Amino acid sequence: MGTYWLLAMFSFFLFYGVAHIEAFHQTHSLNQTYKPSFHFQPHKNWMNDPNGPMRYKGLYHMFYQHNPKGAIWSNNSIVWGHSISKDLVNWLSLQHALIPSESYDINGCWSGSSTLLPNDKPKILYTGIDINQHQTQNLAIPKNVSDPLLREWIKSPNNPLMEPNNVNKINATSFRDPTTAWIGHHDGFWRVLIGSQKKDKGILILFKSKDFFNWIQDKNPFYSAKNTGMWECPDFFPVLINGSIGLDISINNGYGIRHVVKVSLIDVSHDYYFIGTYDTIKDVFVPDKGFDKINNELSLVLRYDYGKFYASKTFYDGEKKRRVLWGWINESSIQEDDVKKGWSGIQAIPRTLWLHKSGKQLIQWPIVEIEKLRSNHVNLHSKVLKGGKMLEIFGVTAAQADVEISFEVKELEKAQVLDPSWKLDPQHLCKENGSKVKGVVGLGPFGLLVLASKDMKEYTTIFFKVFRGNKKHVVLMCCDTRRSSLNHNNDLANYGAFVDVDPINEELSIRSLIDHSVVESFGAQGKACITTRVYPTLAINDKAHLHVFNNGTIDVKIKKLNAWSMKKAKINEMH
Repeated sequence: MGTYWLLAMFSFFLFYGVAHIEAFHQTHSLNQTYKPSFHFQPHKNWMNDPNGPMRYKGLYHMFYQHNPKGAIWSNNSIVWGHSISKDLVNWLSLQHALIPSESYDINGCWSGSSTLLPNDKPKILYTGIDINQHQTQNLAIPKNVSDPLLREWIKSPNNPLMEPNNVNKINATSFRDPTTAWIGHHDGFWRVLIGSQKKDKGILILFKSKDFFNWIQDKNPFYSAKNTGMWECPDFFPVLINGSIGLDISINNGYGIRHVVKVSLIDVSHDYYFIGTYDTIKDVFVPDKGFDKINNELSLVLRYDYGKFYASKTFYDGEKKRRVLWGWINESSIQEDDVKKGWSGIQAIPRTLWLHKSGKQLIQWPIVEIEKLRSNHVNLHSKVLKGGKMLEIFGVTAAQADVEISFEVKELEKAQVLDPSWKLDPQHLCKENGSKVKGVVGLGPFGLLVLASKDMKEYTTIFFKVFRGNKKHVVLMCCDTRRSSLNHNNDLANYGAFVDVDPINEELSIRSLIDHSVVESFGAQGKACITTRVYPTLAINDKAHLHVFNNGTIDVKIKKLNAWSMKKAKINEMH
């Protein structure tokens, strides 16, 4: 594509923005029926991990794992796709940033991160797979740092910078996904983490460098845990103890700062995070009490998202002083349908992320920019929803919507007792106490019923159920997709999470972003998140319906409901 044409189109995009977003055109082709309208994805073919997101010269850059040759994953065709945006909502696709071309990455340019060096000099560290199928760490720099679009990247002649060998005793096939690098406060050396494993132990390996070219492995693991398998796509960053303002990764020491380590566990395909202390002298991470249970029981470790959300990556947005989280949402459809669609994989709506005032968990909330797509506002206040009843919400496009609802609950003494003999696994409890269960004495299930067909043969539910525990109430948040589609070839699952919320003094709230085949839900103002993929055959486009329901026996009050239709964003369209 010509440079002049590209710049002209981008200028048009920047100046006209969402005011000139084209209308949503309904079609029943397999390609378009399930294609999201405001979630990031390439125009076609396979996409997985978000890579190296950053803000540079006023533009956001999104890189991602992409197979340009087809809608399914390929082990030797993976490149770095590249798109740019002014607002994290509308995106323009550029040429690929990295493609396999050298002996050290000839079998794929795999996941990695970007780092902004002093004077705003961006660099990319990424994993390559070499001619021997060994994983190596490599550097790429912009050809022209004055180009805000960063269209061309040059691989360093020093590559590979880090590689497995007999000296460092690293498994050559378990050595990948470098984090954003940071500067140590006491020696000025750069540091980066690489995911790895030894037998059943997951490990984060620390490398140091004075010049960003010559890297030396630290003698001690940065953090590790037994019985967890391979740790891939690691992330590491500081958070404020009090406040939602984000921090640059190199602000790694001082009063009022905690640190977060996130790892993606390939054996279970979930992202887990730990809050703790970064010991800058020993260069190790020490998890807080309660975050050191990963060796014992994974179900006790916190996750970003309890649905389909993996290989996540954060970046510091210095312009707006926030930390932004990206995550890959894979499909729930069979591979044959993905081939027919011609695409597979999307990115979650970017989320602002910060530490809750309790210090015990992270809070996530969709970036405020997504709200510019809202239209056709409808609202409802102080409406009692009796047990066993359902209320339809009219006036919004139910297949493409943003819905926020909060409930007020009373008669908590009538909540169902949480039997200690039950398997206290939230996903199991959601299955046993699903939205189909009616008439059981208790508080809930109550919540949203989305992407529903008129005859209720298809629907997806996001709901709460409140139990009486030993000393306090236990709030369960669920998303049930088992009735989401008449196509039983899809993965029709249910998902669940316990939410640390006091139903006596706090509202039970849900926000759901509904986008044709994806539903992202945020419980209790971002304390728990569940993302799902659904492919209804009846509840599509204008045939989808939206409801609030209460299948418990105790009345609940809809304290407030706000719902909007969502306009279509301009995302990597072909021109």
